[in-house]
Amino acid sequence: MTTTELHEDFTSTYGPWAVVAGGSEGVGSAFATRLARAGVHLVLIARGADALEEVGAQCREHGVEVRTLAADLTSADDVARICAATDDLEVGLLVYNAGSHSNRTDFLDSDPAAAQRVIDLNITAPLAMTRHFGARMRERRRGGILLVGSLAGHLGAAHQVVYSAAKAFSRIFSEGLWLELRDHNVHVLHLVLGVTRTPAMVRAGLNFDIPGMPVSEPDEVAAVGLAELANGPVVHIGDNASNPALRGDLDRAKVVLGSHKMLQKLTERARQRAQD
Repeated sequence: MTTTELHEDFTSTYGPWAVVAGGSEGVGSAFATRLARAGVHLVLIARGADALEEVGAQCREHGVEVRTLAADLTSADDVARICAATDDLEVGLLVYNAGSHSNRTDFLDSDPAAAQRVIDLNITAPLAMTRHFGARMRERRRGGILLVGSLAGHLGAAHQVVYSAAKAFSRIFSEGLWLELRDHNVHVLHLVLGVTRTPAMVRAGLNFDIPGMPVSEPDEVAAVGLAELANGPVVHIGDNASNPALRGDLDRAKVVLGSHKMLQKLTERARQRAQD
């Protein structure tokens, strides 16, 4: 997989505007920067207005127009506002990077409203935005839809039951959508991330130093995602393609327990810090 700059006709295929949901830092910011360097105008969406403006200012230095929309993607009203605010633009690319795991509780002990927010962020909002922007891409017979997924969507995991299920939904949805749109020259890609060194994960105190565990950088993720847009429906980042969860092992207990032990190592520092 290449991490070089985007090809010269990228803007004519996926421009002139791209919508990046979750564009205020980390992977979303990396997508925005690479798109700006390619000459694609941007609509950046996230909850934090100040962080969005900072990324927007950096992207404008590459000579593109940037609109920032502070919005809560778990709110149907805000999603509708995003669609209305971009109706005057020709959006050729949707990058849905929002969808963090924020409800780290056993399912039976979790707040139903918190679980619903995970569903809304990872399923409800991307479906609504895909329908809105995808319909216009299909009519123009060109465009791209990139949904950022997770290895969590390949197997169940304790303390993130709903999140893992939502990411599995996103992967299967992407595969079906890819089938429906492939004859309309609209590319669909579900980009599967493993452990990625994002600011949010650093703040959470994750242990990135586990021997043998692949760790990706945000710019690497964005580079691969944009380079592989036409090669859907599913692409895994880097060495994550060798993860046992992807091999179709029928002994699911073995696969799930093995992944659980790795996740415990990954989050051990964060758990210790929370107890101090």
